[in-house]
Amino acid sequence: MMIRWGILSTANIGMAKVTPAIQAAPNCEVVGIASRDRDRAGAAAAELGIARSFGSYEELLEDEDIDAVYIPLPNDMHAEWTLKAASAGKHILCEKPLAMSHGQATEMVAACEDAGVLLIEAFMYRHHPTWVKALSLVADGSIGELVAVQSWFSYFNDDPTNIRNRIENGGGAIMDIGCYNINLSRRVFGSEPTAVRSSVYRDPVMGIDTLSSAVLEFGEGRHSTFTCSTRAESYQRVHIVGTDGRIEIEIPFNIPNDVPTRIFLSRGGDPPVAPATETFTFEPADQYTIQAELFARALTDDTAPLVSSRDAIGNMAVVDAILGR
Repeated sequence: MMIRWGILSTANIGMAKVTPAIQAAPNCEVVGIASRDRDRAGAAAAELGIARSFGSYEELLEDEDIDAVYIPLPNDMHAEWTLKAASAGKHILCEKPLAMSHGQATEMVAACEDAGVLLIEAFMYRHHPTWVKALSLVADGSIGELVAVQSWFSYFNDDPTNIRNRIENGGGAIMDIGCYNINLSRRVFGSEPTAVRSSVYRDPVMGIDTLSSAVLEFGEGRHSTFTCSTRAESYQRVHIVGTDGRIEIEIPFNIPNDVPTRIFLSRGGDPPVAPATETFTFEPADQYTIQAELFARALTDDTAPLVSSRDAIGNMAVVDAILGR
């Protein structure tokens, strides 16, 4: 059985990455795309080889041939269109962060549960083979007892017209990329933090955070620390440290789909000069396609999704704590 998708918006992330990846999934078919500009929707449909285009998001949601929607709209529009999609009986893959606040995420999840539709926050990285392997190494004790996670995520963007720099659209470093650092921390530890401490620098004109660091405590002397920035050189890395070893994930988030990727497991040897390091290399894989395939499989095989929609509530609670709201 194929899951038939509609795309709500011609946003760049959808056009360049996610929609083509959904089209590549063997159990998915993209049948429609919508824009508030009918001509733009038509051009997008022609570019991606999609049969139908719609001049409004409402029109797409009314189409009975669509089972699920992907929402790549600005952050401040996620709640509105998730609630409308749920009311229309559509399953939903919504871009991260799911909501503008913990309370809004709670409302969205409850509405989808009441409507009997699947809602998943689109953290695509967690489906990639590199992360599947890294988490299995933690689970099987390859690094001993888990002690700490350290991560970094940054890029440079100071364009005041970009939605990532507009506070009213839910912009800022934590909302755009720090949510990944939070998500991976909660996933690696398999629990919610017991305490959150942060240092946040905000652009004096735009009002968004451009450099944020946080310490998440997971009890029993276990910490996750991270920094994210939208005004630094593009870089990303994750280190997972245990009592007997450590794991380094070379490209943890924007994992390329056209080159092999690696993670490193270091145990023993002569650290830090000459640690005994094992390299795991993974053939190219498209994490967006894997995400779509698993989403569809949860519907067609009636199996539980890899991550519950309620995970987004926990993530937004930490976002709110870091930003002091």
